[in-house]
Amino acid sequence: MSDSALMDTYARFPITLVKGKGSRLWDDQGKEYIDFMSGLAVTNLGHAPDAVKNALVQQLDQLWHVSNLFSNPNGEKAAKLLVDHSCADAVFFCNSGAEANEAAIKIARRYHQKLKGNDRYEIITFNQSFHGRTLATLTATGQEKVKEGFLPLPEGFRHVPLHDIAALEAAVNDKTAAIMLELVQAEGGVIPVDGDFLREVRALCDRHGILLILDEIQTGMGRTGKLFAYEHYDVEPDIFTLAKGLGSGVPVGAMLAKAHVKPAFVPGAHATTFGATPLIMSAVIATIETMLSEKAVERAAEASDYLLKQLNEKLGGLPNVASIRGKGLLIGIVCAAPAGEAIAELHKRGLLVVPAGPNVIRLLPNLLVSHEDIDAAVALIAAVLTEQAAVKTANS
Repeated sequence: MSDSALMDTYARFPITLVKGKGSRLWDDQGKEYIDFMSGLAVTNLGHAPDAVKNALVQQLDQLWHVSNLFSNPNGEKAAKLLVDHSCADAVFFCNSGAEANEAAIKIARRYHQKLKGNDRYEIITFNQSFHGRTLATLTATGQEKVKEGFLPLPEGFRHVPLHDIAALEAAVNDKTAAIMLELVQAEGGVIPVDGDFLREVRALCDRHGILLILDEIQTGMGRTGKLFAYEHYDVEPDIFTLAKGLGSGVPVGAMLAKAHVKPAFVPGAHATTFGATPLIMSAVIATIETMLSEKAVERAAEASDYLLKQLNEKLGGLPNVASIRGKGLLIGIVCAAPAGEAIAELHKRGLLVVPAGPNVIRLLPNLLVSHEDIDAAVALIAAVLTEQAAVKTANS
């Protein structure tokens, strides 16, 4: 038990960060770090991007918060930007990824029960998935560790192995309302979904009148080299969710849906006090407009190619590296043993990375990361993993 007045809900790294700009962070001792975490895929434009900062400063002098009982020009503009650049027709703004996924679960159930006149309510998700920390979204999550101590969990969720279409088909029944999945299981180990499997899932949904929900909390907003990860595939969801990179660091989430789903939410069906406030929406607008004007998504795709090339060249052949996988700038270095010591050593040497399960080093640089920063980061990773491999060989 620590002396902090904060709840002990995080096993924090022994670093206190106090300043950030672009791809750099500084701690309270003045030490500089290359940031390959991006606040867990949040600061996709780097830390404190000028356009977003300027938009927030301007809005601070105008209006912070009123209520969603009034018209909201900033919310309308932010929603229009998302609709114009996606397959969606309507947006519900909230405060976090978990809330966005809650909204997706609720609208899927209400779609069936109010628009289709049936009693479907079950959501099928996948083993190793991660969808949030509320009671519904942790139940949707396909990892038992997040559920310990929270029984009884709400009913209405089934889990099947990823990429097992037979198991998925067997799980579908007359109560199934939706299938929900991430296109890269980030917390589950940086596991990309196979395109053929996703297309089979879409076809299965169409055959049975089931909604397809894509959780793009971590993969959305350019992270995979497309604005939204579903754009890599010839598949469109009925519903998808965003958060993390949507506001460059301000708390915001969004649930987006197609036109046939939109009528399931009517006044009083769902709501939020802080979603779509003028202040937060100013950051969302500036984030999206900056991504478009700076060609951040295209730059992320190019940076991903370069980063993967460097990783494969520098880490290829190391006995303690099993594989490198991912999509865009969401990359996992799969180690042959637990990666905690390597991550701690990288932090000591000035590179911030994060685990994705016990054996995976997750890399999440911002979308505008330079080749120079990639070279520096890869050199540090190669040095640490090479040294660890040498020590293991010497001790064997």
